[in-house]
Amino acid sequence: MAKCTTKMLEYENQMFLDLFHEDGLIITARGLGIERILLNFLKLYCDPANLVLVLNVSSQEEEYLVEQLEQTGVTPLPKVITNEYSTNERHSIYMQGGVLFVTSRILVVDMLTERLPIDLVTGILVYKAHKIVESCQEAFIMRLYRQKNKTGFVKAFSDSPQSFTVGFCHVERVMKNLFVRKLYLWPRFHASVVSFLDTHKPDVVELHLQLTPSMVACQTALLDLINACVKELKRCNPGLNTDEITVENAIGKSFEQIIRLQLDPVWHQLGAKTRQLVADLKTLRLILQHLTQYDCVSFYNIVNSIRTSERTFGQNSGWLFLDSADSLFAHARERVYGSSQKAKKVKTDKTKSSAENQEPILEECPKWKALGEVLKEIEEENQNADPSIGPGRVLIAADDDRTCNQIKEYLCDGGHSLLTRLFIKAQAVKAAGQGKPDAAPAESYKGKSKGKGKSVKSAGKAETKGTTSEVTLTQMLDEHKDDTPQQDQTKDSSEPIASSSSDGYFGVLKSPVTILHPLHGCSDVHGLTRTLNDVKPRFVVLYDADMVFVRQLEVYKASHPGVPLRVYFLMYTGSVEEQKYLTTLRKEKEAFEMLIREKATMVIPEERDGKMVDDPYLSRDTTAANATVNTRKGGIQKETDVQQKIIVDMREFRSELPSLIHRRGIDIEPVTIDVGDYILTPDICVERKSVSDLIGSLNSGRLYNQCVSMSRYYKRPVLLIEFDPSKPFALQFNKYISSEISIQDVTSRLALLTLHFQKLRILWCPSPYATAELFEELKVGRSQPDAAAAMAITAESQVGQDSEKYSHTSKDLLLKMPGINSKNYYRIMNKVENLAELLTLSEDKIGEILGSETNAKSLWDFLHSEHKRTESAVSGGSKASTSKGWKGYKRKR
Repeated sequence: MAKCTTKMLEYENQMFLDLFHEDGLIITARGLGIERILLNFLKLYCDPANLVLVLNVSSQEEEYLVEQLEQTGVTPLPKVITNEYSTNERHSIYMQGGVLFVTSRILVVDMLTERLPIDLVTGILVYKAHKIVESCQEAFIMRLYRQKNKTGFVKAFSDSPQSFTVGFCHVERVMKNLFVRKLYLWPRFHASVVSFLDTHKPDVVELHLQLTPSMVACQTALLDLINACVKELKRCNPGLNTDEITVENAIGKSFEQIIRLQLDPVWHQLGAKTRQLVADLKTLRLILQHLTQYDCVSFYNIVNSIRTSERTFGQNSGWLFLDSADSLFAHARERVYGSSQKAKKVKTDKTKSSAENQEPILEECPKWKALGEVLKEIEEENQNADPSIGPGRVLIAADDDRTCNQIKEYLCDGGHSLLTRLFIKAQAVKAAGQGKPDAAPAESYKGKSKGKGKSVKSAGKAETKGTTSEVTLTQMLDEHKDDTPQQDQTKDSSEPIASSSSDGYFGVLKSPVTILHPLHGCSDVHGLTRTLNDVKPRFVVLYDADMVFVRQLEVYKASHPGVPLRVYFLMYTGSVEEQKYLTTLRKEKEAFEMLIREKATMVIPEERDGKMVDDPYLSRDTTAANATVNTRKGGIQKETDVQQKIIVDMREFRSELPSLIHRRGIDIEPVTIDVGDYILTPDICVERKSVSDLIGSLNSGRLYNQCVSMSRYYKRPVLLIEFDPSKPFALQFNKYISSEISIQDVTSRLALLTLHFQKLRILWCPSPYATAELFEELKVGRSQPDAAAAMAITAESQVGQDSEKYSHTSKDLLLKMPGINSKNYYRIMNKVENLAELLTLSEDKIGEILGSETNAKSLWDFLHSEHKRTESAVSGGSKASTSKGWKGYKRKR
């Protein structure tokens, strides 16, 4: 493997020095290599004399950064702290110093329990800073850090400028949560970036390809259909803010996120037609993507499957009946079977059958031919290359893994052979679905063509796709996964390449040595960067346009100024592919322009960095500014305020609620408890459930057991149902709620739960903010909980006076009887030895014990009524049960 270098470029040095001298948030354009800046900060602080924490880094990114530092010879390497380490081991690692990757949940707990010496922390590096919102765990960590450490640094990194354009003053709020005062912006059009990268330009060859007439017709029809659906969506929902729901955004990858942000809060109020329009837009975008991405057979299969599916045909919002839809179906078929003008002489009743049996034309993708010509040109240039340099390698970057697989098969077998196999496969699946006998010949044909164009990767990678019985796209595309002699021969004869990426296709061609790698959907987010550094290609073919990889190539060329690099850029002129690429560039440019304007008008208070002793943002006093204050002191001694405390289960630190509780001035004590999630007082125990968790717990029966434990050990058990603030505050979207009890209905199950557990209280909260405020109100005037007592309570333990004296089984049995309730059951258990004695008591004696003649009559009638059907069944166990006392059922502790 090639040794990685962390030598920074000229503009990267300026980024590094700006952030090193003064804490702040740095936002760079995507692809400019912000991970290289973070890598050099890690290299700087990898010293036992420092204690630097790195937040918001995934496990794959941790592995990549540690690997790069190891290759540069950095010691000691950063350590990764997970839940595999015990509390004592974590404290020992903290005291050893160096750079530490710590998950947010573990770090919050260690800060609250003071296992981490916060005052000894040198600083914190925050990656992907655009995700830091007020209620997240990372913001909680920053507040705890600044409360006890006023000298350490905070440096934040982000390469997603568009994320800061959502919401009001988003970048200012992020800086407030990070406690930084400086904002550093580095767009691609920054003067330093432009001047440096222009001096190290790679040789770029742009190949503008023309779509075939049938592809142009299909694209036009699809855009018309998308436009019709967008207009209908706006017409049906005039109250929605649909400014961003446009045709231009509909062809982009972020359209689903735009739809979700707009419609999720009011989804329960939308009609069936609006929901179907959203689903239809998703389907049309999928078809539009397959038009330029895959072959004509795959495109025809997905279009035809939608037309022939009864479910899709019956549920569509009306676009299937437009003229543009007819044009789409006709031209999609034309790409496979050719123009229908040749079959005009055929009789009307025989047109369909003759069309199915006619010889397919199978239109090849224009990019395939252009790619073949590019590789021929490269091969000729390698033959005439300088012997001291040797032949250059070729890296082909395509959008996804399936595109790479098709390119692989095309380069090995040719376009006609690939399309023929796909066509025969489609016919075989179609015949098998219809139960026709001609499926066998198709399968035999497939067997003859078996072994051509197989993927070098494992066979099981794509066999999980296409499991439905309908004739859909996924059934048509994933095939030919076995190794073949031809492939083995090609692979053996090619030059061995060492690479740590598992997503690439290596040894595709012998000459020139060709590697395929997907741009998206990789198992390793840094797989393409690894391949680029390991392979060191002299030629790169961009089969699909991608802004991030284009900039990675610019950085790669600038980092290797002496290595020649030629980039072939394949793009369809006047296509949605070109428009999507240009829209991505425009949106990032507009995002940086907005950030530049916001930075110019931003007002940063002097205490923003949190280093002042009386920083108001670090204050945890939630008293309202307009709260009335009693100034009449007189001779009354002022009461001392008791610091509020809540015991929180360790597992709850995955949620936002502990952070918001601490923000309201309530101390948090993280412990592991078996019963409940939050202990507010010695009597109040809260089990918190999200809506999805509530439904799952009701289905599995886990919630029933949790309510049993809470009711048994706490006087006021509480079930808290917490909703997502971005989702509707409703369990049931139907306006009409049935009066019938159904075991499948969530509301019915909750009603049965409250009937069974009379002490259980249910709290409904629209967001974690409301929950934190409610907890504060519930604790007013009540005593504080004890962590030791909460930890001592388990599902099998017995606490309390009644539990020490009597069995829970006897208590539950007694409470089932008429006339016995939670207020008088203990009188029976104290005055009566066992059930046999209870049966001998008169009605007056029972009334004297219970203190109620009505309850006594109900109990006495129940005990002395004849039950012929169950008498024999009960008699066998009654002797043993009635002879034992209530104390006889006491469990062993």
